[in-house]
Amino acid sequence: MFEIRRATHSDAQTAFDIRLQAIRHQCIGAYTTEQMLAWTAGAAKDGYSDLMDKHFYLGCIQGEPVATGMLDLERSEIGAIFVLPSFMQRGIGLRVLDYLESLARDLGLREVNLDATLNAADFYRRCGFVGDKPAIYHSPSGLQLACVPMVKGLDRIDCFTDRRPGGARAARNIPDCHD
Repeated sequence: MFEIRRATHSDAQTAFDIRLQAIRHQCIGAYTTEQMLAWTAGAAKDGYSDLMDKHFYLGCIQGEPVATGMLDLERSEIGAIFVLPSFMQRGIGLRVLDYLESLARDLGLREVNLDATLNAADFYRRCGFVGDKPAIYHSPSGLQLACVPMVKGLDRIDCFTDRRPGGARAARNIPDCHD
C-alpha cells in the first residue's frame, strides 16, 4: 500500500539518502559526474534536516519511505521530488507531485513553480507545467546547475486526477504522464 506522510526531523537522513540515490541514478547524462558528486556531497546534518520544518513529505510503500517531495509555501515552490531507483517508473513521483499540488491548492496557492532538472523537464511538461528556457540554479551550498524554471496554474487538471465539480476526484489513466 502506498501512502504519503509528513516527514519529521528523524526522517532527514532517509530523505537525504533517497535524494542521493535518485540523483546519481536518474541524472546520468543530464549532468557531468563532477556535478552529480558535488550535488550529492555532504550529509543530512549539513542543513538538509532543516527542510523537514517545511511541508516535506515521504511517499511510503508498506511503511518504508521510497520517495520525497516538498512544498515551500513562502516561495510557492514544489521541490525535492525524488524516488528511489528501484521504485522509478511506477507513478510514485507523479503521486507525490499530485499530493503537493493538492496541498498547495488547499492552502490557497493559485500557482506553483519549480526548477526542473534537465532530465525531468519533460515529465513536468506532461503534468501541465510550462517553461522551456534554461537557467542556472544556485543551491544554498553554492553549487550551480542548469535547470528549467517552470510554473503551473493550479486551476489546471493535474496528471493523476480529474477535478470534478464539487471537488470530487476521479483517477485518470494517462499513458504518457509518468515519472
